[in-house]
This record gives sequence, structure tokens and C-alpha cells, in this order.
Amino acid sequence: MWTQLRPAIMMLALLTLITGLLYPLVMTALAQVIFPRQANGSLIYQDGQPVGSALIGQPFDAPQYFWGRLSATGPFSYNAAASAGSNLGPTNKALLETVKARVDALRTADPGNTAPIPVDLVTASGSGLDPHISPAAALYQVPRVARERGLSKEAVRQLVAEHTEGRIFGILGEPRVNVLELNLALDARSRD
Repeated sequence: MWTQLRPAIMMLALLTLITGLLYPLVMTALAQVIFPRQANGSLIYQDGQPVGSALIGQPFDAPQYFWGRLSATGPFSYNAAASAGSNLGPTNKALLETVKARVDALRTADPGNTAPIPVDLVTASGSGLDPHISPAAALYQVPRVARERGLSKEAVRQLVAEHTEGRIFGILGEPRVNVLELNLALDARSRD
């Protein structure tokens, strides 16, 4: 029996060493060399301190900031440990009430803005962690942000344009604006 058991135990030990230790160490080392920013969470630093990740949204609700997509994670918004969408269908009463409340909040925050509200400002993303909004959603918020910051609309529009990312490889996905990066650029401009 030992003659049959010994190779099985040796193979288990060898495969455990290769797949459980060697392979993860090699992949981690390669990631650190080839993609160091991404391997470390795509962190965004300000004054040498991490202020967030380019991959996970953050709640902004002050009127001088651009607001991101709604987050359906619990118990708090943008909870990476509870990533999930609301799974509410388009005819669900709770979804309709949430959308109406967000529309009311947007209209209250900027009563002079009569432009159509982009859908990504009133609905949650599938993950609840989306750090991006559409360029249309950012442009919708320009009058409020410009007014609250004492900047011209054109200056704020220019910041939006500078922070609009195009499609990946020119064909994949949609143009998007990272809300955290845009808000940090606004803060930097306000300090100047």
C-alpha cells in the first residue's frame, strides 16, 4: 500500500508547492514589474497619501463636487465587500421611487438646469462600485459645480473634457469620466 500511497503524497506536495506557492509568487512578481499601479489597486494619491482607487467609486454629495452613480451596496455606498446591483426591474416600485428621489435631488440642487437628466445619474451600476459616469452626466452637472466653485462653466467643461477617457482600443466600451479624478482636479484648480 505504501508503494501506491507514496507517489500520491509526493504529487500532492509537489502540486501544492507549485500551484499554491510558486505560481502565485511568480504572478505577483510579474504583475509588480509589468503593471505596478494596477497590481497595487490603482490607488490615487494626493500629497503622498492614498485618497481612493481609480477602480472603486466614492460617495460625493456636496454641491461643489461632481456626483457619481448611485450605489446599491450595503450597509453603505460603494462597499467593495458587498458588491452587487439592486436587481430591481424597470417596473419595480422601489426602483421607480429611487429614480424619482434622485431626479428630485438633482433638480433641487440645480433648479435652473432644465436639461434632460442622464440615466446614469439616477440608476445604480451593476456592481454598485462604478467609479465612472458618462460625459453627458458630467456635463449635466457643470452649471451646479461651476456656480458652487465660483468658476466659469467653460473652465469646468474643459476639466471634464480633460478627464474624459475614450473607448478602450478605440472600440470597446463607452467614453467615461472618473468622478474621483475629476473632483481631485477641481480641488487642485480651486487651490491655484
